Amino acid sequence: MIPIARPIISESEKNNIQRVIDSGMLASGNFVKEFEESFAAYTDSNYGIATTSGTTALHVALEAAGIKEGDRVLTTPFTFIASSNSILYCGATPVFADVCPDSFNIDPESIRRKLEEDPDIKGLLIVHLYGLPCEMEEIKELVEEYNLVLIEDCAQAHGAEYSGKKAGTFGKTAAYSFYPTKNMTTGEGGIVLTNDEKVMEKARMLINHGSQKRYYHQMLGYNYRMTNLAAGIGLAQLEKVEEFNTKRRENAAFLNEKLKDLDWLTVPQAPANCKHVYHQYTVKVKDREGLISLLESEGVGYGVYYPLPVYKQPLYCKMGYQGVKLPVSEELSETVISLPVHPALSKDDLETIVRVVRSYRG
Repeated sequence: MIPIARPIISESEKNNIQRVIDSGMLASGNFVKEFEESFAAYTDSNYGIATTSGTTALHVALEAAGIKEGDRVLTTPFTFIASSNSILYCGATPVFADVCPDSFNIDPESIRRKLEEDPDIKGLLIVHLYGLPCEMEEIKELVEEYNLVLIEDCAQAHGAEYSGKKAGTFGKTAAYSFYPTKNMTTGEGGIVLTNDEKVMEKARMLINHGSQKRYYHQMLGYNYRMTNLAAGIGLAQLEKVEEFNTKRRENAAFLNEKLKDLDWLTVPQAPANCKHVYHQYTVKVKDREGLISLLESEGVGYGVYYPLPVYKQPLYCKMGYQGVKLPVSEELSETVISLPVHPALSKDDLETIVRVVRSYRG
């Protein structure tokens, strides 16, 4: 079986875990501080605040940026539900814009239409989906024109760049995930990035029960602190993430070259000014169920991300989103499928993926 994802864990991660165990400090401590500083430096950010997951990082990124109860936040429905759920955690209301058919990212034209329709929108939460940055030039113009708070969901975009600038450095805050399937992992974890000192201070209080000084609590906060064990893994992974990303890009280029002539499949593309890091290699097909049957019979892993736009999820239907209609998001939810692209793939694995896909008569 060729899996859709496979974390690469080697001696450096194991050695760091042993160092943490030997230190006797398993909870948050010096390893976390070093990881925060190292990841912030990697992304050219001033501050990093490590958390327990990508979801908690998103929650803190939104709240620290000033999103609060009653606010309206525009976002994409073609993503994992944690993005819009984090808006709900703040007591705010998600509003959905459509996505681009080629990049799968939130569409600046749809953003503009929604802003014209709804002048009460305060925030914009964008998602750099599958490892490809959003169209930041147009988005930045809209943020300035409409005085929006911009938050970036970079859960799938470790090392991705737009015009030479890392994803996560365009907004007031950003959030990354380090789940095991991501381009780098801490086992489970996340991080909030910001260049604003006051936002950083608020984020640190939020992850630590609203406290700056132990047992003195200035606000309602949470227990969202990353552990030294997770940070130890992350420090080792951070040293390799560029190597991992290079391999992902090479694998994607190989797949593109071998599959681009198929008339029933559309390979992913990246604009010349974007560095795509291929968290997922996602193609559009005419008959997804037929291809899935073939992949399963041949032992090739796959992923369907995401089979329902968020506003069609049962929870959101109960909340009154039944009337939302975004045609591109709905079409993609029915036609995209992700093939293995991770750095643990061998040349034989890649050739098998190509052989199996090409054997399908879609």
